[in-house]
Amino acid sequence: METYFKDFLKEIRLEDEQKDALVNAHTQLRERLEDDAQLGEILVSTFLQGSYRRSTIIKPAAGQSSDVDVVVVTNISEEEYSPAEALDLFEGFLEEHYPEQYKRQGRSWGIHLPNADIDLVPTSAPSEALSQSEAARNEVFSSLDIESMANRDWLSKRYGSMTASAVDSIMDDDSWKHEPLRIPDREAGAWESTDPLSQISWTVDKNARCSGHYVNVVKAIKWWWRTQHPDRKYPKGYPLEHLIGDCCPDGIASVAEGVVRTFESIVELGPNKPFLSDRGIPSNNVMERVSQGDYSAFYECVVEAADLARAAFDSEDAYSASEKWRELFGEEFPLAAKLESKTAFTARAGAATTLAEANFA
Repeated sequence: METYFKDFLKEIRLEDEQKDALVNAHTQLRERLEDDAQLGEILVSTFLQGSYRRSTIIKPAAGQSSDVDVVVVTNISEEEYSPAEALDLFEGFLEEHYPEQYKRQGRSWGIHLPNADIDLVPTSAPSEALSQSEAARNEVFSSLDIESMANRDWLSKRYGSMTASAVDSIMDDDSWKHEPLRIPDREAGAWESTDPLSQISWTVDKNARCSGHYVNVVKAIKWWWRTQHPDRKYPKGYPLEHLIGDCCPDGIASVAEGVVRTFESIVELGPNKPFLSDRGIPSNNVMERVSQGDYSAFYECVVEAADLARAAFDSEDAYSASEKWRELFGEEFPLAAKLESKTAFTARAGAATTLAEANFA
């Protein structure tokens, strides 16, 4: 099934035009932020986060645009600025560069462009500055694809000027031990801790432990949930991805195995909504905003999906397997050629022999 999953994943990934639109959108935004004289007084660094950055993004539904999250690290003091005031510092910039294309959100600014959406996420570093080495690491990581980072050889080739120790530093979780950032939550009226860099680092490490299959397991399950249960909304986004990450075993040999065993692990958790500790901030529950009712409905769907995925994985022939995988994922999953059954083949061969004997006689 490996080639079938490869074709399936190709179907659900971003198309080249969609990728280009996101790259152009976030590159232009970051350049404009860096060039802005007023924001330059508070700007420390920018980096990407979200499913696009973690290489777990899937192509959007028809009529919708892909989105990318741009985190803006500042030296804003939460003692001096309320969450609403911190967000308002960016309104003039947005009015200048994105008139009638932006809207205020609970903890960010949404920017809607013709072919891409951006979440501009202001944050504050408690120390009011990132070290030079950390800022450099953010810049390197902002342009890397996690699927390509599964091995150090590629990283060394891509950044040949870097020393071996520098490459090790980037790939080593210990180098990511930093203070959480603080994010202004306008609706809650409070500053909250967030650590998106640890989420990225964890995903890099997890993908390596899964031989590069993990991010594709996430894509597959996210696709299943969005397309096969469009009437269900939660969990979605990072909470769903985090659950997959906790339940996907290390050492999987294929995406198919990862999907089956992840579904089965979720089933083993039971129908009660679990407490999932955020990467880097264990006290934060990433499932906090998901209701028990929504999780129960999701769980029932997972139980059915686990049975179907196991049946597909254990199928003895390619057609039966692909038929079941297609039932799980939709028509984007390719269907194998249908082999003639042994009984039908024997009957047809016998009929041909009888006809040949009759003609000969």
